[in-house]
Amino acid sequence: MVFKKMLSAFGVGGPSVDTVLTNPNTRPGLTLDGQVNLVGGDAEAAIEQVVIGLVTRVEVEGHDTEYAGTMEFHRMAVSGSLVLAPKQQLSIPFQLPVPWETPITDVYGQRLHGMTMGLRTELAIARAVDKSDLDQVAVHPLPVHERILEAFQRLGFRFKHADLERGHIRGVQQTLPFYQEIEFFASPQYASTIREVELTFVTSQRGVEVILECDKRGGFLSAGHDAFGRYQVAHTDADRVDWAQVVDGWLRETTSRYGSLRSQYGASHGHSRGHGMGGMVAGAALGVAGGMVAGEMVEDAFEGDFGDFGGDE
Repeated sequence: MVFKKMLSAFGVGGPSVDTVLTNPNTRPGLTLDGQVNLVGGDAEAAIEQVVIGLVTRVEVEGHDTEYAGTMEFHRMAVSGSLVLAPKQQLSIPFQLPVPWETPITDVYGQRLHGMTMGLRTELAIARAVDKSDLDQVAVHPLPVHERILEAFQRLGFRFKHADLERGHIRGVQQTLPFYQEIEFFASPQYASTIREVELTFVTSQRGVEVILECDKRGGFLSAGHDAFGRYQVAHTDADRVDWAQVVDGWLRETTSRYGSLRSQYGASHGHSRGHGMGGMVAGAALGVAGGMVAGEMVEDAFEGDFGDFGGDE
């Protein structure tokens, strides 16, 4: 009996948890529906709480270091305290609201290279280790996100990578402790001016704030640098405008902020980069955070029938 109690303390012979999502696909502002299925162990178990939470991988930058960690950014209790009898089966239904700022993980059915997202279920058991379960979640773009991403493809930009950076963008109202950066290689028609572009969506119920960071090439008398642009769009604009024309206008406006001479030269100079949050706090240009991650061009890095947004790693 004492041995059995010791095993129970380490979770052996204890209750199990398995979460089943009705549909693992969702969008910002919608919900994730499902049920948490509990099965009692060898002995009666006092469960303090059942909690579900969205978790993802976030890049954290310091002064001279950069590392990635798993972060839970949204959680909800689906049950309070309860007693689970031996071998008892219990299903707890839930409906988890997905925050508007939740990053996009999938475009055209393809996982964005660099993105991870999961729903973690925690079973807090009195005087024992926590039990947990993790289910993969796919967050698809809203219509206005999709139109803007399509516009970049129509303009010839090639998707490079996506990640989440911990921190806040100055002047932008954020509810989550990170922001998504979707990186593109510049298309040939912009290559004389821009190396790469980082796109960030900060979404709310009203619309989307679009932040562009263009890695500009240096000119005859100047070194390369980053140029920033911020634009507001409404969800209702999704099917009202020619997005390729709008995005082209944004790019031209953003890259012309520092004088037209620099756009006339295609000489390649090494570009400087702010150190993540340090660069953000320094408030370069419009004070918008980011920083391009330099990388080699990889031909056909992300293949797929629906464009180059996804692909197997």
